[in-house]
Amino acid sequence: MAVNERTHRNTGIRFPGWHRTASPADPGEIAAGASSTRAQVFAGVRLLLGAVFLWAFLDKAFGWGYATPSGKGWVDGGSPTKGFLSGVAAGPMESTFHSWAGAGWVDWSFMLGLLAIGLALVSGIALRAAAVAGTVMMAFMWVAEWPPARHLSDGSPSMSSNPIVDYHVVYAAAMIALAVASAGTTWGFGRIWARLPIVERYRWLR
Repeated sequence: MAVNERTHRNTGIRFPGWHRTASPADPGEIAAGASSTRAQVFAGVRLLLGAVFLWAFLDKAFGWGYATPSGKGWVDGGSPTKGFLSGVAAGPMESTFHSWAGAGWVDWSFMLGLLAIGLALVSGIALRAAAVAGTVMMAFMWVAEWPPARHLSDGSPSMSSNPIVDYHVVYAAAMIALAVASAGTTWGFGRIWARLPIVERYRWLR
């Protein structure tokens, strides 16, 4: 009895990845790519955070009608700290903040701090100093809002969403992380800044 043997014919359709083993990627290239991606992510966070500080400065300085009403900006004679500090209603420094509200030295310190931190973050220079200054500023603002309080001094609910970690803590942590990661070298002038003689001598200026 004859047996008809069926032959497998080529259909003419080829899938290159199915019939050959892809060459393994160079571990060095993978590491370099991952490092580059991390650097870009940190740089993106740095720019966004810098924009937050610069916007706060500009709005309070010129009264763009967002957090600061038009015509009540710093350049118009308004105080960028009076409204916030006079409204402090909880915490151990409540009376102290009330006495500071609208004081010239407080206004200047706050506004110059916002401007300097914002410029440092956007440009990528002096991130260590910016992290220290920013953390101090965020600490004062955290104490002013006093998230641990369940009730304000008048007995009304504080509406605090978290007794410890709020956006002030997140901002401070982000600035510290950016400084540690030297995030100014990507999409910034951090590398050029670090080569300056005074910065090479005083490394805390990086």
